[in-house]
Amino acid sequence: MLYNLFEYLKEVYDFPGAGVFQYISFRSAMALITSLIVSLLFGGKIINLIRNRQIGEEVRQLGLEGEESKKGTPTMGGLIILAAIIIPTLLFAQLKNIYVIILLISTIWLGFIGFLDDYIKVYKKDKEGLAGRFKILGQVGIGIIVALFMVFHQDIVVKEQIDLNAENIISISDKLEKSAKTTIPFMKDNEFDYQVLTQWLGSTAADYWWIVFVMIVVFIITAVSNGANLTDGVDGLATGTSAIIGGTLAVFAYVSGNILAADYLNIMYIPNIGEIVIFMSAFVGSCVGFLWYNSYPAQVFMGDTGSLSLGGIIAVVAILIRKELLLPILCGIFLIENLSVVLQVGWFKYTKKKYGEGRRIFKMSPLHHHYQKLGYHESKIVTRFWIVGIMLAVLTIVTLKLR
Repeated sequence: MLYNLFEYLKEVYDFPGAGVFQYISFRSAMALITSLIVSLLFGGKIINLIRNRQIGEEVRQLGLEGEESKKGTPTMGGLIILAAIIIPTLLFAQLKNIYVIILLISTIWLGFIGFLDDYIKVYKKDKEGLAGRFKILGQVGIGIIVALFMVFHQDIVVKEQIDLNAENIISISDKLEKSAKTTIPFMKDNEFDYQVLTQWLGSTAADYWWIVFVMIVVFIITAVSNGANLTDGVDGLATGTSAIIGGTLAVFAYVSGNILAADYLNIMYIPNIGEIVIFMSAFVGSCVGFLWYNSYPAQVFMGDTGSLSLGGIIAVVAILIRKELLLPILCGIFLIENLSVVLQVGWFKYTKKKYGEGRRIFKMSPLHHHYQKLGYHESKIVTRFWIVGIMLAVLTIVTLKLR
């Protein structure tokens, strides 16, 4: 909104200083600051509103230290995160940009699914929340929408090879193209073409690759959003981890949307993708602002309203900037939390069938609960997970040059 306003003021009235809104760096900084202000200014009011309506956490008896003290803590705090993402984006991003539109749709869609889950848990007193099949159906739905936009929307194009000179800069728009390629980390020719997956179809491969792509996108969004949901088990863990990941994705979005940086790093140039930096700045600001209330001891929990949205946004951004194959590294915390649950459940069922009694790999899953059972304090677990997350983020950025 403000972008369009100041663009109009600059063109019509030559308003002093209006041109600064053309710069992604300025608008990103403003989105970050605004997101923090929204979180801190309205966060306390939202928490009080939730508390007054007695929307508190129903604590499961897991035998974990300090779990009783969490009983009654306001939940559904993800509303703070959503507001702190959406408001700055509406103010500072180009709202006609297809990438911004996709991210706003994804945020509201996943936030609504999470809200329904929290609503059922709190108001219907059903600890299971929204039935798993409906939650998965919602994740599949947004996955299909994102994938179809990627495949068929005319504004989503790339320039795979850049031969940078004055003439090329002028004519670059004429050489953009639809592409089925993404990035493979650590490879010299680090591009993977999804059409390879349908080569067995012969000459018709190029017509059907998008079906496989849709399934892959659905899987990624579902896996990452559920990973964030599982990680949200101790105060500040999912929030801080998401902020680290979000900042890293903002770096990738910036270099992918800057023709000079893309040329230097020898990566795909994606026109207009730079607007994602504004969105991700608001994303990081919302996470940091929410930590003000969510750090130990938490005054509010984000609930599924927040965790599903955070994970889904991360997955969608990675797909849009064609870095989804980096997610196992960048989202290593989410991955290991997911795997710990899968391994625990799978091994328990296997041993129960084979030996007559179920056995466990971890004292409890997800993994952060395992360390709680070992006697580690929540704050130490969270801090160490953050450190690992930072290391993984640095490794992910290094893949830009380490091939």
